[in-house]
Amino acid sequence: MQEPLWVFGYGSLIWDPGFPVAERRIATLDGWHRSFCMRSIHHRGTVEDPGLVLALDRAEGASCTGVAFRVASGEEAATLYALRERELVSSAYLEMTLPVTTEAGPLDALAYVIDPDHVQYCHLDPEEQARIIATATGGRGRNRDYLWSTAAHLAELGIRDLDLDWLADRVRRLT
Repeated sequence: MQEPLWVFGYGSLIWDPGFPVAERRIATLDGWHRSFCMRSIHHRGTVEDPGLVLALDRAEGASCTGVAFRVASGEEAATLYALRERELVSSAYLEMTLPVTTEAGPLDALAYVIDPDHVQYCHLDPEEQARIIATATGGRGRNRDYLWSTAAHLAELGIRDLDLDWLADRVRRLT
């Protein structure tokens, strides 16, 4: 196990890491973008009425700015267990260690990325995403609350995501 253990958050991990954090840094991951490309059948939707959650989707020339979290010393094994229980619930995510850049320098961080061959992977136009997110609910709550919380926390950190901002506004108008 890598020590220190860094985890890259780009969605709900930003506002609900679920593990003891020793340090936070704004970080950028190149070659990937934040995308509502994963059908959620557990946390923000159901098998019968899937929601959508964010995933890191590989894309040439893309980048995603989020937060790198350094896990508190001695908590690495418990954190890995908790993250795997949360993020790998349906095997749509792949666990990877990827290089991110921060103002304090580069580091390797654990990240959960979409498996493009998984049945939950999807590419939907923004309007269809908005319609789904406006109404879906799963085991961890309403899909729209997940979107709005992520957008609000990115804004608080000064991280601009114009696509996410548009989607949050559109879902507000739909609800």
